[in-house]
Amino acid sequence: MVGRKFAEPTAPRSQKALVQLASIDPIELRNEAKVERCRATRDLRSCGRCVQRVLITCGHAALCEECSQRCDVCPICRVSLPKGGNDFPLRLYYECIEAGLISKMCDDRLLDSKEDGGNQLVADVERLYSLFDVALENNLVSLICHYVTDVCMDESAVSSDPIIAFLLDEKVVKDWCRRTFKIILAELQAIYNLTVLEMKTKLSSLLKISSKLAGMSNVLEVLESSFRGHDMNHLQETILKTKQHLEVMMWCIRHQFLEDVQSRYSDFASWSSSVRERKSAAVQRAWPDSVNRISESAEQSTSSLFIEDALSNLDTEQGYADKEERELAITSLLTGGGNLFFMSKLHGMAGCYPFENLRSAADLLFLQGNSDLVLAKQAIFLYYLFDRHWTIPRDDWRNIVDDFAVTFSITRHALLESFVFYLLDDHTDEALKEATALLPEIASPNTHPKVAQALLERNIPDVALMVLRWSGRDGGETLVEAVTAVRVRVECGLLTEAFMYQRTICAQVKDKKSKDEMKEPSSSVWLEVLVTEICYLCLRGNILDRIIELPWNSDEEKHIHKCLFDFATSDPSSTAGSLLVVFYLQRYRYVEAYQVDSKLQNMEEDFISKNQDDRISYKVRSMSHWRKGLVGQSVDLLPDVLQQQLKSGNLPEVGVFPNNENISVKSNFGATVQEPILGNLLFNAPKVQWEGNGVFAHPLMQ
Repeated sequence: MVGRKFAEPTAPRSQKALVQLASIDPIELRNEAKVERCRATRDLRSCGRCVQRVLITCGHAALCEECSQRCDVCPICRVSLPKGGNDFPLRLYYECIEAGLISKMCDDRLLDSKEDGGNQLVADVERLYSLFDVALENNLVSLICHYVTDVCMDESAVSSDPIIAFLLDEKVVKDWCRRTFKIILAELQAIYNLTVLEMKTKLSSLLKISSKLAGMSNVLEVLESSFRGHDMNHLQETILKTKQHLEVMMWCIRHQFLEDVQSRYSDFASWSSSVRERKSAAVQRAWPDSVNRISESAEQSTSSLFIEDALSNLDTEQGYADKEERELAITSLLTGGGNLFFMSKLHGMAGCYPFENLRSAADLLFLQGNSDLVLAKQAIFLYYLFDRHWTIPRDDWRNIVDDFAVTFSITRHALLESFVFYLLDDHTDEALKEATALLPEIASPNTHPKVAQALLERNIPDVALMVLRWSGRDGGETLVEAVTAVRVRVECGLLTEAFMYQRTICAQVKDKKSKDEMKEPSSSVWLEVLVTEICYLCLRGNILDRIIELPWNSDEEKHIHKCLFDFATSDPSSTAGSLLVVFYLQRYRYVEAYQVDSKLQNMEEDFISKNQDDRISYKVRSMSHWRKGLVGQSVDLLPDVLQQQLKSGNLPEVGVFPNNENISVKSNFGATVQEPILGNLLFNAPKVQWEGNGVFAHPLMQ
């Protein structure tokens, strides 16, 4: 009886082996990987030859080719065997060897090691790894995934044989992943060290390696979902970064690293000089940092370019945990070894821009930082391409950018957004003009909040306001965004709208109750920052008199008081102190007006005594005299008892002064009275009008 062959004779040997591998039950891989020795007896001893075929009747791998011809029964199960042992099918491992899928030298090495007394476990594990390698090479990675889920996770799949038991453990798959990735790293390093033309001949090999990395990533995902808390997170991250870098490298190789495309910079030094000029211009036009000004009295924000912020976000990679992970480090793929890696750690990613060349850009961006930031890395790479080519004719470089976008499925919106980020970083008027032309097309709810800030710093607040409204982000999700929104409105002459905006946004922040939303500063901080910012903007725009006309509530009022009083303290010759007095007079709060005026009188007298400029001294003296008369006539409207208590200093201070945060006062009867005090006692208060240039018009002064 002749056994039936596994595949048709016309089928290629490799296809036959792959079909057999694809159709095998995953749990059978452990048996296929195990080295079997012939169990036929010769002089009461086992034959011991390596078994390459399985018996047709029972499927056991128990006899070598020679013994299978002379034995009648299987030595394991005693089932009768047909004649014609040469027609017995090969075991899967040897079928792959015959098909050229596994190196024959590898099998000979394992057998020699076994005969020399080597560890049998090593030979069996290596054979299983070889089968995994064949599956990975031929897009059958699902077999390895099923091995994890159907074999390693099967609690009933146990064995008393320690070798079989180890083959059933998920550790064998993890070790295979580490081993295979090390081999891939070595192969990639050898290719990356070639010349550009030599690398171009290896594109097909690189494409195959990319497929392997994707397959290994799938295996690790299955391991993670199957075995919670496994220790393969770092390997998964490293594989993903290697794959992302490989894909960019293949694009660079196809374009020969842009060696044939002219750059608009004559050399690297001129490019670096241009970036420094942009940074210097950004620092000079930066606005004060309002948030830090409240807490740290910062006068100037540490302004940054879009590219600096983007690169800084990549500086989040954690150090390697142990020696084993250091062995898997991918710094060997960097140009010139680990020099770029250490330079980026020393100066930060932002300090590495501009990149020295296209290869350095690919290495620094895609071999560092978290793999889930790949979209940001691609945007930075596009920024680099725009920076490299912008002023030269577009026909010479636009096809390169378009090809990059098509290769990595980058949308037109994302492409233009990267272009706008570069244009806003460029300090020239030509770049700003082109950026403003593109803004309507890229405006969306995801528009970067820094766009409006950059436009404001470039003195086009009207465009910044339109961007805020186009993007639908007019509400401000962070305090910094809210400050920008206030600044834009005030600079556009919309002071009342800025006032209503800060009140609305502060009310929204106050209503937020969830823990996630409370990560932002408290509503009181928002209120202080935004109200103070409006005051500073009005002072900057010389429209401080309009502040007192707005209907501030008691919470907002204390910050108005503090700002105006601070302005007056820093510059007694300004009208800020007088405006604060008028602020209270317009609200019939003559006690507060009198107390503010008293403090201002003391400061102004000290200022006049120290000032050498007669013109300024005369201005301060005139304003002080006029204000004192105005306040005196207003205080005369108070009841005599209150006038005596006020002038004798028996009434506590109200309002907000330095080192005095007490807002409420106590009357003679011990009851707490909240400000405004006496706000409803007077039915007919004198009107105060502002005429500009430090002059007030008041009916009582006529």
